Amino acid sequence: MFEILTTDQMYDADRKTIDGGIPGDVLMENAGRTVFEEIIRHWSPRSVSVLCGPGNNGGDGFVIARLLRDEGWSVRLGLLGEIEHLGGDAATHAQKWDGATERLSSALVVGADLIVDCIFGAGLARDITGDVADLVASVNDSMSVVVSVDVPSGVDGNTGCIMGCAIKADLTVTFCRAKPGHYLLPGRQLCGELAIRDIGISDQIVSEIRPTCWRNDPVLWRAGIRWPGLDGHKYHRGHLLAFGGTMMTGATRLVARAARRSGVGLLTIVSDASVLPVYAADAPGTMTASISGLEALLNDCRHNAFVVGPGYGVGDSTRSLVLQLLHLCRSTVLDADALTSFSDDPSTLCFAVQGPTVLTPHEGEFTRLFPDIDGDKLARARAAAKRSGATVLIKGADTVIAAPDGRAAISAVDAPWLATAGSGDVLAGMIAGLMAQGMEMFDAACMGVWLHGRSGTDIGPGLIAEDIPDHLPVILRELWLASRK
Repeated sequence: MFEILTTDQMYDADRKTIDGGIPGDVLMENAGRTVFEEIIRHWSPRSVSVLCGPGNNGGDGFVIARLLRDEGWSVRLGLLGEIEHLGGDAATHAQKWDGATERLSSALVVGADLIVDCIFGAGLARDITGDVADLVASVNDSMSVVVSVDVPSGVDGNTGCIMGCAIKADLTVTFCRAKPGHYLLPGRQLCGELAIRDIGISDQIVSEIRPTCWRNDPVLWRAGIRWPGLDGHKYHRGHLLAFGGTMMTGATRLVARAARRSGVGLLTIVSDASVLPVYAADAPGTMTASISGLEALLNDCRHNAFVVGPGYGVGDSTRSLVLQLLHLCRSTVLDADALTSFSDDPSTLCFAVQGPTVLTPHEGEFTRLFPDIDGDKLARARAAAKRSGATVLIKGADTVIAAPDGRAAISAVDAPWLATAGSGDVLAGMIAGLMAQGMEMFDAACMGVWLHGRSGTDIGPGLIAEDIPDHLPVILRELWLASRK
């Protein structure tokens, strides 16, 4: 279940399933039952208030309330609007509820040990205001456990944005596949634990919808990993040139260490001759070369990949170098100063991209490079990738990777320890190292982000950037062993 569906795609999946012979009221019964199952799996019987909206989410709530009451729970149910105004499948399941139906209000929060939020689903198109906003505040201020159905009410399922205000859940149960808003901030922080449950929509129907967004997971890119063969040698694994500055040498040294740990066969740091001893002393397996010999280095086609930006410096010389590298159409990763150097003329950078290129900006760098692109993070990454012809990776807790053809992946790793100096340099080095080995640029970017995140969760508190490359062999061994099964 790694595909991510938009709200429109989910509606399409529902429709195709109903057209295929499974009635809508059965899907609603299945949805409510999965939430019921999650609730009784997590908690013992207690007082519960089910908060129902006027649409299908509210219909799910009637199913949940009925099943919990039949299980012996003390259940109160509140409805936004009049029960007579419910339509379709929601009306069908409302008729099966023979308990009291109260007016939806903050009074339902009082005395409830557990609250089931079925007010609004992922397709909410307006801000929550008025009495419902007051109810949301009451829920969030309470000590009750909160379970949200589909998404926490007030979270836009496509963007993760908050529509006026939103409920903060301890558990969110969604159906068939996750939506972007489950993984994009700030929605992701409001979901709590996320459970994705099957309600009868087949994998074939999901495939027919042709999803173009996925949760970043090895399933997405593991077939593209270039493991070395028994008859291979170091030159088969690529030769990466990492361009380093004269002041912030630590950044490029982190790039180099990460690239080498990712499996690249050879790595040369290219910089001013005056600082080459600093780079050479850092690691005996890293080669160095003077930038004065750049022409000869670039004429050697064995140097099949480049990474530039971390610690290199902002200015005309950086711009000139980047344009030279892009003209060669070899695998290239641009980060940090390499991106900022084009902030006053981003079109020149976009026009120069011809070969496999990955741009790895954080939010500030992205805004400087693409100031006219707005919207949610997923939409912005896709727009920038389409414009530039590069794979664009917007870094953050909800990192998004987008390819020029519209494919996208969202990182779902919770690793706040990665917010530390040099972490982004390590990521750039990993991606460049994977591309140097022949991995396709979107796959390499996704794999690099996943390795980065997995390292963060494995290492945990106390992590510094230097720890990440040294942990890669552990993770890569797991992936390699899994590939041999």
